[in-house]
Amino acid sequence: MHLQGRSIGIALLCILPAGLQTGDAASYLRLRGGAASITTTSQLPAGEPRIESKEMRIEFDRHMRTRVTARSSGKEMVVAPWSSSESVEAAGVEARTFALESRTRERVSDEIGAGERMLLTGKSSPLMKTVSVVIYDDFPSLALFDVSYTHIGRAALRITGWSNNSYVVPAQRKGSGPAFWSYQSASYEKRPDWVLPLRAGFRQENYLGMNASDYGGGTPIVDVWHKDAGIAVGHIEREPRLISLPVAMPDSAHARLAVRSKEGRVLNPGQAFSTLRTFVAVHKGDYFQTLKQYRLLMLRQGFAQSKAPDSAFGAMWCAWGYGRTFQPKQVYETLPTVKELGFKWVTIDDGWQDTYGDWRPDSKKFPKGDADMKALVDAIHKEGFLAQLWWSPMSGVLKSQLLAEHPDMLLKNRDQSNQKISWWDSYYLCPADKSVVEYHKALVRKIIGEWGFDGLKLDGQFMNAAPRCYNPAHHHARPEESVEAVPQFFAAIYDTAKQINPNALVEFCPCGTSFSFFTMPHYNMSVASDPTSSFQVRSKGKTLKALMGDDVAYFGDHVELSDGANDFASTVGVGGVVGSQFVLPELAEKPSNSDLTAARKQEFAKWLKIYQEKALSRGAYLGSLYDIGFDLPETHAIRKNDKMYYAFYAKSWKGEVELRGLDSRRYKVTDYVSGKQLGTVQGPTSRLNVAFRTHLLLEAEPE
Repeated sequence: MHLQGRSIGIALLCILPAGLQTGDAASYLRLRGGAASITTTSQLPAGEPRIESKEMRIEFDRHMRTRVTARSSGKEMVVAPWSSSESVEAAGVEARTFALESRTRERVSDEIGAGERMLLTGKSSPLMKTVSVVIYDDFPSLALFDVSYTHIGRAALRITGWSNNSYVVPAQRKGSGPAFWSYQSASYEKRPDWVLPLRAGFRQENYLGMNASDYGGGTPIVDVWHKDAGIAVGHIEREPRLISLPVAMPDSAHARLAVRSKEGRVLNPGQAFSTLRTFVAVHKGDYFQTLKQYRLLMLRQGFAQSKAPDSAFGAMWCAWGYGRTFQPKQVYETLPTVKELGFKWVTIDDGWQDTYGDWRPDSKKFPKGDADMKALVDAIHKEGFLAQLWWSPMSGVLKSQLLAEHPDMLLKNRDQSNQKISWWDSYYLCPADKSVVEYHKALVRKIIGEWGFDGLKLDGQFMNAAPRCYNPAHHHARPEESVEAVPQFFAAIYDTAKQINPNALVEFCPCGTSFSFFTMPHYNMSVASDPTSSFQVRSKGKTLKALMGDDVAYFGDHVELSDGANDFASTVGVGGVVGSQFVLPELAEKPSNSDLTAARKQEFAKWLKIYQEKALSRGAYLGSLYDIGFDLPETHAIRKNDKMYYAFYAKSWKGEVELRGLDSRRYKVTDYVSGKQLGTVQGPTSRLNVAFRTHLLLEAEPE
């Protein structure tokens, strides 16, 4: 059982030779246990194996321990000192060191590209360890590890876990601020920041399976960096895998990260097993470059990258401000104001349906059923808008007609109970079941093809992952088939929508969870997904632009969810699509921060005009220029045509800001929110003295 927030403590069982007691297991295996061993050795004996590029070096000693060095601009820094980075658990202890026996080096070429491979073998009886490390020419800051273990003993051996790319990172500088910042990739019910500073005593397991009944999944990368360098680890498998990526700061001077699995297996003599294909990457600055390189590497392995239609970059209004009890009249009577402000999309949110699972129009709101839904879409189109419909696939309530007639669609736990989805009091349908997939494809054909909606808003924290399924009616070869089927389930929805309407918009909103990379090819709009702060709007934008690129629209979600319920600047400044769930007070049931008062309407009009004129959501987000943790004030940059745009954020700032990424020419600088001219600067890097509260958005235009 996985325990959130705790280390993976795994009991190990060895099938021992006759007459040997369990207490003798350690001596029988001659495995080295204990805490990670790290030395400060600065010199290696001549001939010790190493593999390197212009940006990194991986060294091995005679015990197959490793050291990781970052190389940048002629300078070198040991990011991770000597440690037993690849280990295996058996017989109650952890095999951490292996006597190096052989090493070879060769050039390789495969789907990722050309590169250099180093192959090492070592022994710690009864196991032989083989490690392959490859650094590709096109990915010089990243090293791929393939690790396998062969049982060379005489008795069956139970393996219950392994660890790859386990490193301890020393802090470099002392000061008042945090020693480290991190990118954490797992999904939790508390919906924490994905990008956060580390403090002494911090630990997060980052298990990519289920961390609550309906919270799980993520992108298989974690990253830790200080002011001088950073290090990231993860895997490059093509499907979701049930691993952990723990990040910890045990004391004020060190951080830890690793790739770990607790998958168990029994090895008979002569048998071998391989870990996942994992990696370590180094970088200068924050985590953006790691995620971008991961995306590009995965594309080399055949991953597709979606692209949003031009319409996806239009501002979005959603009827969610009126709640689940909304009435069509409220939507109809709000449309003139939506049009006046310049929104391009109208989204009908949760509450249009009769039950979760059946997805028929609510007869109290749409008494004519399909005809009324078509009429609503026609009215939206007549006003010049595109129409989007909220939907929560892969879920159903037990009282639905669907589950009354097809109970075998349910995902079943090991004890044959149903897996709960907390928010809507519903249950998982199994994404690996063919009948579930076909049912959802039919719903897409109705929503897009018959009702005429132009897009789908797929919503729910549970969409990011699925638990193992033990439903005997599904005849799964392995319970993990449901885990691995989630991406293809959403591929079926996306492909069906695009077949009907090539310009269909498919928005994926996993409600605060940390987005699974494996699902990303199957939608063309990401979203801040219920941000709890403006920082989440910005940091999620940076993360998703690294993982998905600029051709996929990033929706900053409803501005009412930002700081002060009015922070358009955070979405505009990172190149996001703006949106709102505003309501007309005279039509709403009760006052809320979604009320469009006269003052708010004026503010909305200003920001919608800025958004349309600058169109920064179509620019190139330059995430590597600024470190979101250590560069103050927090800064984001976008290039659009020959202009540069900068967004600075702080509670209060007075002093210099740095404009990076300019060409070697002069630029005229303007605060494009107030229209104030701030003078001229000379590229490629320049400084300005400024003072602002909350934000400052600048345009640098070549003279």
